[in-house]
Amino acid sequence: MEEVDVEPTTTPIPGFDSNQKHLGFVWGPGDILVYETIYKASGGSAGGCPFVHEVRKDEDIYSPILRKLFNESHHIFVGLQRIREDLPSKNKKPQFVSISKNYRSVIRACMEELQQVAVSTQDAALATQYGNQVSILLAVELIWNLCEVLFIDAAPAGSLVLHLLDWVRLHKADVDEKAREVLASESPAEHQAYWDVVISYVLQGRMDEARQVLVKQAALQPAARVMFKLLDNLLMKMPIFNPGETQTLTEFDVKWRHWREEVDHCLQDQSFASNRHLEDICKILVGDEDVLLEYKELLSTWYHFLVTRLLFSHPTVKPTELHYYAQSSMHMFLDTRSVPEPLDSILLAAFEFDIHQVIKDCSIALNNWWFVGHLTDLLDHCKLLQSHNLHFGSNLREFLLLEYASGLFTHHSLWQLAVDYFDHCPEFGRVYLELQIERVPLDTERKALKVIRICEQRQMTEQVRSICKIMAKKALRNNRLGSALSWSIRAKDAAFATLISERFLQDYCAKGTFSDLDLIDNLGPAMLLSDRLTFLGKYREFHRLYGEKRFSDAAKLLLSLMTAKIAPHSFWMTLLTDALPLLEQKEVIFSADQTHELMFCLEELTSGKSVPTPDRPMQDEDIETTKIELLRLALARNLAMAIVKEGTVEV
Repeated sequence: MEEVDVEPTTTPIPGFDSNQKHLGFVWGPGDILVYETIYKASGGSAGGCPFVHEVRKDEDIYSPILRKLFNESHHIFVGLQRIREDLPSKNKKPQFVSISKNYRSVIRACMEELQQVAVSTQDAALATQYGNQVSILLAVELIWNLCEVLFIDAAPAGSLVLHLLDWVRLHKADVDEKAREVLASESPAEHQAYWDVVISYVLQGRMDEARQVLVKQAALQPAARVMFKLLDNLLMKMPIFNPGETQTLTEFDVKWRHWREEVDHCLQDQSFASNRHLEDICKILVGDEDVLLEYKELLSTWYHFLVTRLLFSHPTVKPTELHYYAQSSMHMFLDTRSVPEPLDSILLAAFEFDIHQVIKDCSIALNNWWFVGHLTDLLDHCKLLQSHNLHFGSNLREFLLLEYASGLFTHHSLWQLAVDYFDHCPEFGRVYLELQIERVPLDTERKALKVIRICEQRQMTEQVRSICKIMAKKALRNNRLGSALSWSIRAKDAAFATLISERFLQDYCAKGTFSDLDLIDNLGPAMLLSDRLTFLGKYREFHRLYGEKRFSDAAKLLLSLMTAKIAPHSFWMTLLTDALPLLEQKEVIFSADQTHELMFCLEELTSGKSVPTPDRPMQDEDIETTKIELLRLALARNLAMAIVKEGTVEV
């Protein structure tokens, strides 16, 4: 760890002596580093930091089931970005609602899978973890569904209560399970949960189901048949607004008031006085809040109480009036001494149509950026966040998407999804991508190629070069010269290509053969990247010509490598040694002029070299001297043969 110039931030650990132990926090690459610090009472530091703990920001991305949520939602996100901007908003609304439902279906599928795993696992700690994730996803889907009703679908008066009823029913499905249990018993009407089921159906506005269950009780009490028939008639006649019909909201309101008066008249006549349950149902139908609160356990939440209250007291409530009923319902339902949970505050903010407060509270309460990032993106496409920009330049949508995508980049496979999120952040997305892409661990060449392809598609040339250099150095460390050369060529790194070419030549000198012949044979224009690489390619070409017995072409190429100064001076002796077999051929390969040039190169190479003496044993330099003498002899013989041959031809 690098040392910092300032004292680290410290926080006292609860339960410890504040004069002795503190915790320090430092942001790592995607994680938090937590370390213990020891301080004297005077405030000066004493001792070192014995432990450093790594704390992940987002554990959810490491859950196999939740990874499905991230993968599936990524496809939905990309599809949303492709909706044409020039389409009128009214034409796009059905698409936005459909996309919102797709997001919710993915959440629900993951939630159901987590529930199954939580039940089946034998590990108690794992079961608790899965249970916590299910609770979070339940809350997420609840909030998203409400936002869909209020903001995305923007249900008007009349339809609003119907949508809210669907919302409550979806998230309060235990009544169906209880109903199945009651109806499956030998005597449903005598089951202890019978009246709970009937009243729960009424509280959710499910009058048909309530009537079907009530029939069981009516059959047991012939004397009370008239009373049951009267209530059945009231339930059946309850008006429900149907936006698909020609009926106006005013006409529905008149019809509903007439029905309400009829129910109220039955109460005044004490038509159900002899049966407490039936009377309670009748009081619920007129929206008696005291009776509703008596059934808190069946309602279970203040927002269920709110929707039931609206259904029976204000079925034509306007969206702008919701906040009043939401606030009063929460105060009436919750204990005045209890503090509202974060979920309560978020839902209340939604009912108050404070979108930004919903997003802010969710960002604080939830443990990752997935929810706020995707919901904000959808709301932004619905043109609901246009007025809200952040003081540091980006808008709210982009800020949240950048945070979410940055978190994905800490995962070994999900980082690929993050690329598309950065692509759709016009202001800072590219900058973030350039910074994050360099942090991807290049474990394999396949992964490196994948990263490079992403960079090349976005003309990120500097990142491509950086990755290629990293891979070239890694290959060189593993002595994989061919791979190292390939990466350095791709990086257009002349200095590194020169270094690797030198290594190839050293290997050749040591072993007498080239490795990775396919790569060297197919360098093509890439050999022009550096002089040394050019020499390597041409030298390999010389060997190929020699192998094909094209001696004349091989001789010309060998000589040009030396005279054009392409070959490194240190390699001249190797080239001259390679010329020996050509000099000793029966047929003259080198002309007189070419032989003179070879002689000149040999003299330039040997000028200043020491001469062996008889009293000194033959060392490496003596072997070299022997080679030089052999070369001089071969060159002299070849020169004589070439002069004779050329003179004969002239005659």
